[in-house]
Parts: sequence; C-alpha cells; structure tokens
Amino acid sequence: MTNQELILERLDRIEAQIAPVVQTAKNLVELKDDLTPLSKQAIQLVIKELEDVESSFQLEDLLLMIKRMFRSVTNITFTLEQLENIIDFVTTLEPLLRSSVPQIISYLDDIEQRGVFRIINATLGVRAKIAEAYSPEDIEEIGDGLVALLGLAKKITSPQTIAFLENIAELPAKLDFSASKEVGPFGLLRASSNKEVKEGLGVLIELTKGLGNLKSVAGAGGAPAESSN
Repeated sequence: MTNQELILERLDRIEAQIAPVVQTAKNLVELKDDLTPLSKQAIQLVIKELEDVESSFQLEDLLLMIKRMFRSVTNITFTLEQLENIIDFVTTLEPLLRSSVPQIISYLDDIEQRGVFRIINATLGVRAKIAEAYSPEDIEEIGDGLVALLGLAKKITSPQTIAFLENIAELPAKLDFSASKEVGPFGLLRASSNKEVKEGLGVLIELTKGLGNLKSVAGAGGAPAESSN
C-alpha cells in the first residue's frame, strides 16, 4: 500500500470519528435556535414579575434570610423531625379513623334523629329566657329551692314512702262510695266494733301524731307560736 493510500485511509477514519461530533454540534445549534426565543420570553416574564416586587425586595433581606436559615439549622432539623413524627402518627391513626369516623357519624345521626340536638338548642333558648326574666340573685334563690326539692324527692323515693303512696293511690279503686250511708253517733259506735274500722282508726291516729310535727316545723319557719295559758 502506498503512502497516499495510507493517508486516505487515515483521513477516512478521522472523518468517521469526527462525524458524530459534527452531528452533535449541529443538534446543539438547532437546540440553541429553538430555545433562544423561549429563553427570551422567559427572561421577559421574570423581569416583568420582578418589577412587581422590586419596591419590597432588597438583596440585603435575602442575605439576612439566608443567614437566619443557617443559624436556625437546629430548629429546622427539629421541626422536620417533629413533622416526621406527626406523619408517622397520622399513618398509624389512619386505620383507626377509617373505622371509627363512620361509627361516630352514625352515632351523631342517630342522636339527630332522636331530636337530642333540637332539645339542646331548645334548652339554650329556655336558659336565655330565664336570664331575661330573672336576675342572678333570683337564679341563686331558685337554685337553693331546687336543691331542697331534690332532697325532698330523695326522701319520697324511699321504699316505705313509695309503698305508702302506692297504697293510697290504689285505695279509691277498692272503695265503693255508692254504698256509703249517713252515720250518726250510734252508727259510729256500731262501726267501731268492725275490725277494718278499728285498723283504719289506728292508722288515722298514727297519721294525726305525725301531723303534729307540722306545728313545730311551721313555728321554726315562721313566727314563733304563742304559748297557751
């Protein structure tokens, strides 16, 4: 092979190696030509947007913010750690919320269907009316009276009192008032021999003894009773 042929072969190899580089350069030039209009538009848009904040933005403020960020690296790290803890907590709580939230909604809907919220709203309205009609001093007196009434209700709910009231409530149904007749002194003497009448008189006497305590209660609550000579 002659020297001329060797030179031509080397030139062919060099041309083959340079061809990709030339093609890449052409692609870069085409890319540059394509991006040049877009970059000009982007720069103009950035400049236009920066004009709005030009009066409020100072380079010193940006530098100050960067300095504060560097000084607060510990706080930022702590904040990120707490954020991770919150995310873990929410992730752990999410399955529970998925099961409990529908139950809570169902429970609230059931309460709404029963009218509990309407009752609460009406109660608030009643409290507002009470506040308009009575002074705080009146409310305190009413509260004291309610406390006393609750004490009375507690006494009434004792088994003996309830049994007594039930017997009294059932008594009219057991009596036949249509068969009652006028009774004189001799009729009272004759009726006193009846066992049921004797038992009734015994109960009446016990009740009369108990009613005697009302005099001392009335005397303690009002003016003292006058002593009889």
